[in-house]
Amino acid sequence: MSLRRNRPAAAAAAAAGGGRHPEEEARADNIIPIQDVVMHGYHPTLQFPEVRAALEALAHAADLPPPRLARGWDAYSADLFDWLGETFGFQKDNVRNQREHLVLLLANAQLRAGGTLPSDHPADVLHHSIARGIRKKLLKNYKSWCSYLGKKQHVSVPGGTFGRRGAQGVGHDTRRDLMYTALYLLIWGEAANLRFMPECLCYIFHYMALDLNHVLDQSVDIETGRLSMPAVQGEDAFLEKVVTPIYNVLKAEVDFSRNGTKPHSAWRNYDDVNEYFWSRGVFRRLQWPLSTSRAFFIPPGNPGRIGKTGFVEQRSFWNVYRSFDRVWVMLILFFQAAMIVAWDGRTPWDSLRFQDIQVRVLSVFITWAALRIVQAVLDAGTQYSLVRRETILLAIRMVLKVFVAVGWTITFSVLYVRMWDQRWRDRRWSVAANSRVLNYLEAAAVFVIPQVLAVVLFIVPWLRNFLEKTNWRILYVLTWWFQTRTFVGRGVREGLVDNIKYTTFWVCLLTAKFAFSYFLQIRPMVGPTKTILSLHDIRRNWFEFMPHTERIAIILLWAPVVLIYLMDIQIWYAVVSSLTGALIGLFSHLGEIRSVEQLRLRFQFFASAMQFNLMPEEHLDAVRGGLRSKLYDAINRLKLRYGFGRPYRKIEGNEMEAKRFSLIWNEIIQIFREEDIVSDKEVELLELPPVVWNIRVVRWPCFLLNNELLLALSQAKELVADDKTHWAKICSSEYRRCAVIEAYDSIRYLLLEIVEERTVEHIIFSQMFLAFDDAMKFGKFSEEYKLDLLPEIHSSVITLVELLLKEKKDQTKIVNTLQTLYVFAIHDFPKNKKDMEQLRQERLAPQRQEESSLLFEDVIRCPNNDDVSFYKQVRRLHTILTSRDSMNDVPKNPEARRRITFFSNSLFMNMPRAKKVENMTAFSVLTPYYNEDVMYNKDQLRRENEDGVSILFYLQKIYEDDWRNFLERMHRQGMTDDSEIWAGKYQELRLWASYRGQTLARTVRGMMYYHRALKMLSFLDNASEVEITEGTKHLASFGSIRHENDVYPMNGGFQQRPQRRLDRGTSTVSQLYKGQEDGAALMKYTYVVACQIYGKQKILKDQRAEDILNLMKKNEALRVAYVDEVHEQGYTKYYSVLIKFDQASQSEVVIYRIRLPGELKVGEGKPENQNHAIIFTRGDAVQTIDMNQDNYFEEALKMRNLLEQYDYYHGSRKPTLLGLREHVFTGSVSSLAWFMSAQETSFVTLGQRVLANPLKVRMHYGHPDVFDRLWFLTRGGVSKASRVINISEDIFAGFNCTLRGGNVSHHEYIQVGKGRDVGLNQISMFEAKVSSGNGEQTLSRDIYRLGHRLDFFRMLSVFYTTLGFYFNTMLVVLTVYTFVWGRLYLALSGLEAGIQGSANSTNNKALGTVLNQQFIIQLGFFTALPMIIENSLEQGFLPAIWDFFTMQMNFSSLFYTFSMGTKSHYYGRTILHGGAKYRATGRGFVVQHKSFAENYRLYARSHFIKAIELGIILTVYAAHSVIAKNTLVYIIMNISSWFLVVSWIMTPFAFNPSGFDWLKTVYDFDDFMNWIWYPGSLFYKAEQSWEVWWNEEQDHLRTTGLWGKILEILLDLRYFFFQYGVVYQLKIANNSRSIAVYLLSWICVAVIFGVFVLMSYARDKYAAKQHLYYRVVQAAVIILAVLVLILFLEFTQFRIIDIFTSLLAFIPTGWGLISIAQVIRPFIESTVVWNSVISVARLYEILLGVFVMAPVALLSWLPGFQEMQTRVLFNEGFSRGLQISRILTGKKTNTA
Repeated sequence: MSLRRNRPAAAAAAAAGGGRHPEEEARADNIIPIQDVVMHGYHPTLQFPEVRAALEALAHAADLPPPRLARGWDAYSADLFDWLGETFGFQKDNVRNQREHLVLLLANAQLRAGGTLPSDHPADVLHHSIARGIRKKLLKNYKSWCSYLGKKQHVSVPGGTFGRRGAQGVGHDTRRDLMYTALYLLIWGEAANLRFMPECLCYIFHYMALDLNHVLDQSVDIETGRLSMPAVQGEDAFLEKVVTPIYNVLKAEVDFSRNGTKPHSAWRNYDDVNEYFWSRGVFRRLQWPLSTSRAFFIPPGNPGRIGKTGFVEQRSFWNVYRSFDRVWVMLILFFQAAMIVAWDGRTPWDSLRFQDIQVRVLSVFITWAALRIVQAVLDAGTQYSLVRRETILLAIRMVLKVFVAVGWTITFSVLYVRMWDQRWRDRRWSVAANSRVLNYLEAAAVFVIPQVLAVVLFIVPWLRNFLEKTNWRILYVLTWWFQTRTFVGRGVREGLVDNIKYTTFWVCLLTAKFAFSYFLQIRPMVGPTKTILSLHDIRRNWFEFMPHTERIAIILLWAPVVLIYLMDIQIWYAVVSSLTGALIGLFSHLGEIRSVEQLRLRFQFFASAMQFNLMPEEHLDAVRGGLRSKLYDAINRLKLRYGFGRPYRKIEGNEMEAKRFSLIWNEIIQIFREEDIVSDKEVELLELPPVVWNIRVVRWPCFLLNNELLLALSQAKELVADDKTHWAKICSSEYRRCAVIEAYDSIRYLLLEIVEERTVEHIIFSQMFLAFDDAMKFGKFSEEYKLDLLPEIHSSVITLVELLLKEKKDQTKIVNTLQTLYVFAIHDFPKNKKDMEQLRQERLAPQRQEESSLLFEDVIRCPNNDDVSFYKQVRRLHTILTSRDSMNDVPKNPEARRRITFFSNSLFMNMPRAKKVENMTAFSVLTPYYNEDVMYNKDQLRRENEDGVSILFYLQKIYEDDWRNFLERMHRQGMTDDSEIWAGKYQELRLWASYRGQTLARTVRGMMYYHRALKMLSFLDNASEVEITEGTKHLASFGSIRHENDVYPMNGGFQQRPQRRLDRGTSTVSQLYKGQEDGAALMKYTYVVACQIYGKQKILKDQRAEDILNLMKKNEALRVAYVDEVHEQGYTKYYSVLIKFDQASQSEVVIYRIRLPGELKVGEGKPENQNHAIIFTRGDAVQTIDMNQDNYFEEALKMRNLLEQYDYYHGSRKPTLLGLREHVFTGSVSSLAWFMSAQETSFVTLGQRVLANPLKVRMHYGHPDVFDRLWFLTRGGVSKASRVINISEDIFAGFNCTLRGGNVSHHEYIQVGKGRDVGLNQISMFEAKVSSGNGEQTLSRDIYRLGHRLDFFRMLSVFYTTLGFYFNTMLVVLTVYTFVWGRLYLALSGLEAGIQGSANSTNNKALGTVLNQQFIIQLGFFTALPMIIENSLEQGFLPAIWDFFTMQMNFSSLFYTFSMGTKSHYYGRTILHGGAKYRATGRGFVVQHKSFAENYRLYARSHFIKAIELGIILTVYAAHSVIAKNTLVYIIMNISSWFLVVSWIMTPFAFNPSGFDWLKTVYDFDDFMNWIWYPGSLFYKAEQSWEVWWNEEQDHLRTTGLWGKILEILLDLRYFFFQYGVVYQLKIANNSRSIAVYLLSWICVAVIFGVFVLMSYARDKYAAKQHLYYRVVQAAVIILAVLVLILFLEFTQFRIIDIFTSLLAFIPTGWGLISIAQVIRPFIESTVVWNSVISVARLYEILLGVFVMAPVALLSWLPGFQEMQTRVLFNEGFSRGLQISRILTGKKTNTA
């Protein structure tokens, strides 16, 4: 090797040549010290020859043409990256960054391929296949792009060599491969926001690779006659000439969009710009080098600008139909056919025997053709703006599709009419009539030819994939009619086996759904429908605008049935997917170990399972992953799981397997202790101690040996049998056998240890145990000794052990105890009594008589208290001797128990075998962070709310065990009193609290467990048997984490006085490391936190910046990326910066600093933050982790197993995205958090399990999925970032993966922690964000393409597991609306009374079915069923049922019903009007009472107003319905609706801390009124002024389109129906049905409004200075109103009750007018009317507030509700603590 490159010299020379300041080049190393390999030869990463091989392969650039514009070029110190950087003008730090990136890729690839390379290939030479493999993977998307566009690739790799120096050692020149790879990485590394546009990068690479070829081949430019030069060259040329112009296009579009509030169709997003490069014409229109004069660069608003490309996002609910038209065609056609069959009145199989019915069913083809018209019109109506000169064929196809669809509809209609015409003429189905039927069927056969072809290709999926992926022109012509040609969405069909699996799933589901719908929804409605149609002359209660309105009654009765029919596939999906998920979970062996008791049964085989899964394979098969290897693994797993064969054997203490296992197990327990989830005592009960004291068996953890010795003693005392029988009984339990042997061996060692050697006593004990051994050896122990005396000997031994454990040893008592023990063992225990002479001969008694009385007096030598190891073993012996109670509650902490049981269970599940750390797949973790909490500070921890509850107090009560363990640990570390915690252990306290919140510190700790785990696994991989054996002995010489003189047991009689204490890490495996472990961990793992505004935080001296720096100090391998802003000469430069903490200089140092083309945030913030930092990640995989996540050390051990999944096929493809299971760790915080946790857990386990297999539609739902890094970085990254449309950025990575032919799998043998929102307001904002995101997804091109490119059944899966869930949730709410509005119409119109006599519309099976379905959905069925089934699988059926029952008692149904309202409101509003935005939910703890005003602001529009509307409808219906007179019928019909009303109003207060506290309720109302009357202006926020909030609530109406405004007005017209229906019910109407009644009511409205305006005018003019005038006006109005009232009472039928009835008419009318005024605000805002609108709106808000506040005030006033609410909201421990805190707070107040 010739690693002679001195990087600093080269960098300095380049800097001098490039005019850079030398200090700008002074950068720290990141992972590999590439800057100076010679000086850092000792660095752990350079110990790998593969790293040196990669460096050497890149080193030679001397024979390359020197860069033209480079000054001071030193060819001999430069490498390929330096040459590319100077040739094409890349930034220096980009070159440095990507150099290390490629070196690590090459080195890790060669390490992984070690077994497959030729045996004679030297490790320090890069094999040509490694470079070529990486180049092919990296440029695979480029190759596909070139093939798609019909362009020849500009990647030319000769088979031989070029240049003289390249081929040394391997026979292949890898430089071309390396240079193409390096060029792409350099382009990608500096592309900034362009990284979201992979085909744009392909276009750039295409031309730059061509320039590279010309330079390398020294081609001559035909225009100049000189050697070719790159089109882009010079300092920072790539950034300024390529990246910045395209970036400016994106920035201009976003600016034009007014932050994304303009319609999507008006501006181009990332996808539009990227899809511009999907056209062959791009090469002609854009060319190279880029010129800003091209149309592509014309800014918005200027003529000639390029518009939308590929797809136009339009706001409309029609998108649900357009994207998933096949779903709706299926539902509509079945409904039509079912109606035809059901109308006949017979059973379906009887009806279909008649040809009349058969022919009527054929009418579905007319409907189908009509639906084609709808689809064609929607396509044309939404995508017309795509039509340009270049896309004229698209316009032709749109028009033709409409005409063809119309033609088919006409054809089918004509043929259908002709059939029946012939039928009626012939009065039977004659030959002529049948021939016309045949004509119809022939036309239908032609019509369905495309569907038949699709079925054929579905059965043979590989053929469809082949046809779609080939780029033959003839196929484009054939498929042009059916779909637009796109680069993505080709070849996405799954294999035949997967097809069969998800087809079976959906066939079963649809069969159940359609049978249910026919028999329980459609058929029962036919009878009442026929009856109603036969009714005539029903008396109406109002003026009729049209005749035969009984048909409206039919529509109103059918509407809820139809809506539920359309959505109930969602219910069936919940049922079938739950059962399927449970079945898959059972076969995956989930939940087999649910408790510590079940763990005990398998623990003795645990080591073998750990060895098999976590340790690398000892004998690799020749072909990895071959059939033989799979069969071998399967057989061994069966042996492990079911307990037979060698892998499942019982291990003994001298085996290496056990020693490795003990190191790993003990490390896990030590980390549990560091996390304070186990106590010091529990550590000693859980840890697996090394073999000492000559013990002959495995020393199982004490918690496994509980009571075993006592059971053996009891058996020995009671059972009369020979030795063989006794031993067989003991050996029936492995733990009992080990406990007996360990106790025996320990007692022997202990007695011989404390008695001086070479003394009589020592000889006596030695001989005694030899005698015991001989008796047992010959099977005569029970014959020679009295086994019934063993309990007494046992008691004496316990006494001796307890005396030894005391800090001050009482020698006299010890001697006495030993003498007693001697008498028992020598004299009493043997059956055959021996005289003294015999005892002396056997050396079991002193030789002289006088020595007998002095026995043990001067020979006891107890080890010093400093002998930690000795007393640790004595404590263990004491535990074995005395443990009487069951230790199934060890560990006590439920989190520790959960983690232990999950980890142990996972080792018996199927997972890939692990490779050695150095051969594993390298990976990174990327965490985006903005300005959330890093660590809790003192103020946050101590700040108390109104109840005197601080976060620290809250945590102490919620995590009582953890707090107790934390204090114990602090005492061990030197704290003498709990009050010292704030002074001496402040940082530890902050960390303890932060590790229990959703903070960055918790996430960083969890992710750094990967680094710690890899170091330990690397040591175990490479350590020899001798090293491990000696290491365990070395660790055994140290004490446990308990201080060495801590006595055991911990009873009141024993004192604890801490003296010398040991460091926490002294007994961990890290002491055994040899040095190379750091190198392996650095090579394989990188952690980058993208702290976007860290630079600003440093400038502002933000506490968060200091905390981030502390995290870097604490974790040396942590890297932080941020965006630095440098202001110079009137403009700002932006840089992506990577930093670390340098331990040598004890300061933060810059590693890379790469300039950006402009401001980072062009799209959505989080994906932009990820994107800028992803260039600093390394490895073949990247795990995306949010900063509300956690990780566990024991799970980190399985990461290398998980990464092996990339080598396994999952279906027809290898995975590109590995889905992981999540554990929601916030479930214990409150009942709301529990509900959210349960909901989330069922989705991230059972839900995603089914999505991945069998449905094959799992996407990316957020973190912690693991991406195939190289696959994704060449296809747009790990998320999408277009403003607004990609607000749910994560799932679009899954969409993109599926459309580009990737594969997503899901794995449940590994888990990552995740926090969720814990307060109702936080949860609601999160659900608002997700629902709005799904609304935007509905409009997106990704969803449209998935709906059309996937086969029918996968398309169903996509729909019902993404936006379909939200759409159907909205349909449920719409069902409630249609039901109650329909009932109100029937009651007020008089139709209900008329129908009731003939067709009982209430006692109807279909209506009952609909109401039941709607109600169970309201109660959270979608969540409850999967949750119950998943909990049954993993915890057991009874615990699952108990959890569900407890949730119901804690009002979970209120929460789920409320949540349904949130989803439907925000989903619907987003589709109609937009307004989706990121909502910062905050991840803190909910101990603060939320004011009524805050709750009102958040829920007034989404819940309160809707609930009040429904409440008014139900009240009016109860007052005027003939059915409501029967109370039971009314309750049964409307209970679900009333439950929804109560839920939507009361939930925010039921789950609000101190929500029913009377004083707080009073204060809240005062605060609400102050907020209502607070004046609004530009300088106030919505939290301060109602008027500002009211204006902000209308933002979506300002940005919505014309159709959105029209639809909003149409929806608001419903409020006027109250007035129309109710005024005819007034007594003053005198049963009149004239239209005049309604018109006169509008006069009343006008008068009321006029009076209000008059009073407002009088108040404004006179109230301040001429108050008397104002009082006169008030008096006049009152007198006039009284006079009018008297006149009405005297001369009309008016009654006082009419006043209250009319309120139900006029109040909704006023709200409707206000709502319409908000929509038309632009037209009336400048008129005098607008101020009146605001005044009336304020009055209505007060009215609504009072209406909502009234039940809250009532419950607050009643005694007991507050305590009940606190108990429901929080767990019992915190509730108790809260009451105590209130008492203390009250005492403090009184004292003050």
